[in-house]
Amino acid sequence: MAESALVRMSGIGKRYGGVQACHEVEFSLGSGEVHALLGENGAGKSTLMKILSGDVTDYDGRIEIAGETVHFGGPTDAQAAGIAMIHQELDLVPALSVADNIFLGRELRTPYRTVDRRRMDREARALLERSGVNLDPRRPVGELRVGEQQLVTIAKAISLDARVLIMDEPTSALTTSEVERLFAVIRELRRSGVGIVYISHRMEEIAQVADRATVLRNGQIVTTFDPRKLTTAEVVEAMVGRPVQTMFSTPDAPTGDELLRVEDLVLKPRRPRPGRRDPEGISLTVRSGEIVGLCGLLGAGRTELLETLYGVAPGGTRTGRIVLQGKEIRPRSPRHALAQGIGLVPEDRRASGLVLFHSILANTVVSSLPAYGRLGVIARRMERLASVRMADRLRLKFGRLQDDVGTLSGGNQQKVVFGKMLLTEPKLLLLDEPTRGVDIGAKAEIYRLLGELAGQGLGVLLASSELPELIGVCDRVVVLRDGRDVASFRTSDSGESDLLAAAMGESAVFEEVRK
Repeated sequence: MAESALVRMSGIGKRYGGVQACHEVEFSLGSGEVHALLGENGAGKSTLMKILSGDVTDYDGRIEIAGETVHFGGPTDAQAAGIAMIHQELDLVPALSVADNIFLGRELRTPYRTVDRRRMDREARALLERSGVNLDPRRPVGELRVGEQQLVTIAKAISLDARVLIMDEPTSALTTSEVERLFAVIRELRRSGVGIVYISHRMEEIAQVADRATVLRNGQIVTTFDPRKLTTAEVVEAMVGRPVQTMFSTPDAPTGDELLRVEDLVLKPRRPRPGRRDPEGISLTVRSGEIVGLCGLLGAGRTELLETLYGVAPGGTRTGRIVLQGKEIRPRSPRHALAQGIGLVPEDRRASGLVLFHSILANTVVSSLPAYGRLGVIARRMERLASVRMADRLRLKFGRLQDDVGTLSGGNQQKVVFGKMLLTEPKLLLLDEPTRGVDIGAKAEIYRLLGELAGQGLGVLLASSELPELIGVCDRVVVLRDGRDVASFRTSDSGESDLLAAAMGESAVFEEVRK
C-alpha cells in the first residue's frame, strides 16, 4: 500500500486475560479499496476492527487516518473521524422503530429542537431503499427477522457518510438476492472513495468484492494476497494452519426407529406477528440417527417451527400433533422441552442462547444444573469437570472458564451454546442456522460433531439458508414455503437447484433466471 493510505495500523497488540487477541498486527486500507480480512473465529479479526472503530481503547501500537496519528476514546470519536462499523452481532434496540435505530443518538430536529419524526422516517426509507430493502421505518426492530435487522444496521452505517466502513460478516443472515443488492451498494461506495474492510467466512464472496485479502491466525498476520489468484483450499489452509481435506465428513450411519413425527401442525398466535410465518400445516418425520434439513426462503417458517417444537412459540391456538418416540407431546416451555429430550441451538446466540455477562462455565451448565446437584446443593467440581470435558470436545478457545462468555469470538460463543445443549443429553437436537458467522475450520468441526452425534443415535432437525450445507450434511431435506411443507428430498439423489426450485416455486425460479 502506498504512503497515502487512508488507514494504517502499525504494531497493534491486544490481550484479553490469558488470550493474545492481536500481536504486532500491520494493516492498511486505501480510498475506494475493499480489503478483506479473513481468519478463523478467535483469530483476532473482530478485535482488530473494534480497535479501529473505537470500541476497544486499551491497546498497543499506532493508528493513522489519512496520515494523522489518532487514538480514539470511544466509538463516537471514531465516527467523528469518519469510521463506521457494521458489527457481526447486531447492536439494535428491539423496542425502537427502524428509523429510531438508524438515527439513535443523532436524532434529526425541527427548528424548535423537537424530534423531526417525519424527516427521520423519510430519510430512513431512502437509506433502506439504497440498501436494497423495503421496510416500514416506523416498524419496531424487534418484529423484524434477523436478516432484516442486518439490513437495518447496513442502512444505519451508510447514514453516517463514513469514509471508512467496516463490515463484519454483513451477509451472514441475508438471502442470495439481498447479498447481490449489498454488493451493488459496496460498488457504489467504492466509486465514491469509501474504504471498506470486509470480514467474511464465505470464500466465494471475497473474490467478487475484494481488491486485497489478509489472513489472520492466532492474532498475527499470516499473508496478504490477491483474492482472485489463490484457491479456496489454499486460503483455508492459511487460515487454519493445516489442510482441510473434507468439509462434509458426516458418516453414512444407519438410521433407527422413528423419533419425531409432526402431523399437520398449525399455530395461530393470539396476537399477529408481523414478518413472521407461523406453521400453517407442516408434516415431517425424523428418525434416530438421521439429520433432516429445513430449507426455505426468508419468512418460510423454519425458525417458527423450531420455536414451536421447543416450547417458545407465542400463546394461541395450536392444532395437529407432535409425537416424540411414540408419545404425543405439547411443549409448553424450554424447560418442558428439555425434560422431553429436545434441545435447541437458536438462530441468535447472543439474544437467545447465552447470558453474555455470565461466565463460560455458567453458560455451559445452565441447562443441565439438576445433574450436578442434590438437595439443592450444586457440586461445583462436577459442573467444572463437565465444562472442561465439553470445551475439549468442542475445541473451545478461551482463557479461563470464569471469563465472561461475551469476551469470546462469535464462533466460540456458538460452541458454548452447542455444549450447553449437549450436556442435557437430548434425543432430538434442533439447530437454527448453526454455522452462521462461523469460520470454515469451525464449520468442519461442527459437521464432524453432527456426524458423530448422528452415529450415536441422536436425531437432528437443521434449519439453514446455506444450500451446500443442507446437501452436504443432511440425509433428507424438507422444503418449507409460506408456513407449509411443500417438498422432501433425499440428498443422495438431489441437488441445490432442486431445493431452490421448491423453495421459490417454479414461477419465481423462471423470473430469477430472466434477471
